[in-house]
Amino acid sequence: MASQKIGTLGFIGLGRMGGPMSANLVDAGFNLSVFDAAGTAERAPAGAAVAGSVAEVSGTAEAIFLSLPDGAIVAEVVAEIASNPGAASSVVDLSTIGIEAAGAAQATLAKAGIAYIDAPVSGGAKGAAAGTLTIMWAGPEEVAAALERAFDVMAKNVFWVGGKPGQGQAVKLLNNFLSAVAMTATSEAVAFGIAQGLEMKTILEVINVSTGQNTASRDKFPERILTGTYDAGFATALLAKDLRLYLESVARADAPAEIGAVVERLWREADKAMPGSDFTRIYEFISGEG
Repeated sequence: MASQKIGTLGFIGLGRMGGPMSANLVDAGFNLSVFDAAGTAERAPAGAAVAGSVAEVSGTAEAIFLSLPDGAIVAEVVAEIASNPGAASSVVDLSTIGIEAAGAAQATLAKAGIAYIDAPVSGGAKGAAAGTLTIMWAGPEEVAAALERAFDVMAKNVFWVGGKPGQGQAVKLLNNFLSAVAMTATSEAVAFGIAQGLEMKTILEVINVSTGQNTASRDKFPERILTGTYDAGFATALLAKDLRLYLESVARADAPAEIGAVVERLWREADKAMPGSDFTRIYEFISGEG
């Protein structure tokens, strides 16, 4: 992408992901106007302009980033932006909301002449703080070109996956499905090994130099489960939500869902059994140790 100059940026949603992402943008020298319905002043990064509403952000920011929990909230926010466009010419949605919700957001903004970039992220709170996220975005390349430097501040890996809103969501959902498979399968395998009198540390050491290695065995298990900290910073509820969106999208595409159906059920049951839990506690749910 050929980088272009852009003025004030907006950032709506300053939670576990949005907070560190917005802070990185301020630290990189961007003029940032921020808002969070849960309390902006307490969550705003130092140096950002604290806005009192979504409309105030869209009144001054040329491009607005969203980092919000679900499609319903994104729909409310984009409707408010479309009703009060101000200076806003584009919205970059970093949320994971599903294919249908992304299409609806694009349609709402298009009526106000505002471009929509579907740009979910992967890498968790740790990656958000370190600026090492992966951004998988879909939309018009010429619009995102102006945001190249902002993307580079937030992410280590930036991929354009297509021109149609929802394609970014599709890649994010299939990625999270694979992550969930790795977590559940590794939990079952480790629980089996421990039942044979093996130590978790030994099991992981062998797996991680063998063909069974995966993201869960390399990172989540040694860093979050073996240590007993269970602090990956991503909620079981959010992964269960992502898997529901994945399964719904698979059904609409008439694609295979044999494994997906089983994994979605397990995470839905885990969320019900362990409300408010970190997603690494799936090991306790699977193994029965919780």
